Amino acid sequence: MTNDQLAPLATLANAAARYAGELLRQRPEHVDHKGAADLVTEIDLASEARIRTALSGSNIPVQGEEQGGETTGLRWVVDPVDGTTNFVHDYPFYCVSIGLVDGTVPVIGAIYDPVRDHIYATYGTTPTMRNDRAIRVGQARRMADALCVTGFPMDRRENTPKNLPYVERSLLLSHGIRRSGSAAMDLATIAAGQADVYWEFGLKAWDTAAGQILVQNAGGIVCRLDGTDHVPGDAEIVATNPYLRDELLRLFADLHT
Repeated sequence: MTNDQLAPLATLANAAARYAGELLRQRPEHVDHKGAADLVTEIDLASEARIRTALSGSNIPVQGEEQGGETTGLRWVVDPVDGTTNFVHDYPFYCVSIGLVDGTVPVIGAIYDPVRDHIYATYGTTPTMRNDRAIRVGQARRMADALCVTGFPMDRRENTPKNLPYVERSLLLSHGIRRSGSAAMDLATIAAGQADVYWEFGLKAWDTAAGQILVQNAGGIVCRLDGTDHVPGDAEIVATNPYLRDELLRLFADLHT
């Protein structure tokens, strides 16, 4: 699809992300953690319902975290609340994520951060924007100067986190490491140059579809740990700037094999 064909769909995605994000901006002042699962389900479903309604005029099927849907072809890939645990605890790092994927390639990305009222958006080959300003990935040339971000899968209590050796190595060799609890927001921070390296395991298509094209159109690299192209739905992802890619993959090579 051309940029001209994608432009109205990108406008629709941005509006849908903001529309759903209004629910997150109205977070209850007091959350009973004992009933947190029910609250999250209610809000996730309500947010996804808003997104589906807003996108319905496009006549493109939706793959959503809560209600499922198409997994191939041209489709919207939606995470109605990325960072739900953060949302429950009022930790200010969660978002709405909407990507348009054509087969295996993201062609539109819209991530709305309701806490800061930031919309990260791109489509086709256009620059990645945060609100009205173009953003670019960071310029760190070596891991010693890089700020890293990562995350842990939800099943970490049942399965020993595969990520721990990667965290230890990065902690020792990088400028620092952060764990935010939102994969989509982590990718947005890479696109904005606020962090330099991101990797994670155990992800789904809705976690990365929008963020992948945000990073790529901001000048970054998104791949697997073996350096091959990342496809939304792959269980592992690496995102960084072109300068750090090779050093990062070498750093993790013996852990990955």
